[in-house]
Amino acid sequence: MLSLYNGALDVPTLLKDWYEEESTSNYGAYIPFVGTVRSEDGIDGLSFDIYEPILNAWFNKWKEKAKAKGAVIKMAHSRGDVMLHESSYIAAVFSPKRRVALEFIDLFVEDFKASAPIWKYDLKDGKRIYAKDRSTAIKGSGILGAKQ
Repeated sequence: MLSLYNGALDVPTLLKDWYEEESTSNYGAYIPFVGTVRSEDGIDGLSFDIYEPILNAWFNKWKEKAKAKGAVIKMAHSRGDVMLHESSYIAAVFSPKRRVALEFIDLFVEDFKASAPIWKYDLKDGKRIYAKDRSTAIKGSGILGAKQ
């Protein structure tokens, strides 16, 4: 399940809803990851643009990888502005065994940072500034990507 929201994520509600959705699925592990906007470089927050067709295709591949391990992956991300100390990203893995969930969430979050088509902007002094220094080029993005 992939969900996109405008603005900051309601972490307690999402985690509770996901837990309730899977509470009778006989999973032994539920491992959430919550990404929060932290204060750095004088920013007031972050803003996000998402290219949904590629994000959906990317997520569907991970959903199939999870299914092959008997697990379920869920993810929520923000579009637009998210202020300091609010959440823009939540992912969770449900699996029969904790080791699968622990290893899978790590791989998923790292690949998300490297591959998801989400562009990050700093919100600073009322301006939206592309966060190039803290962005990762998407593999295979051609002239838009980093030098190979």
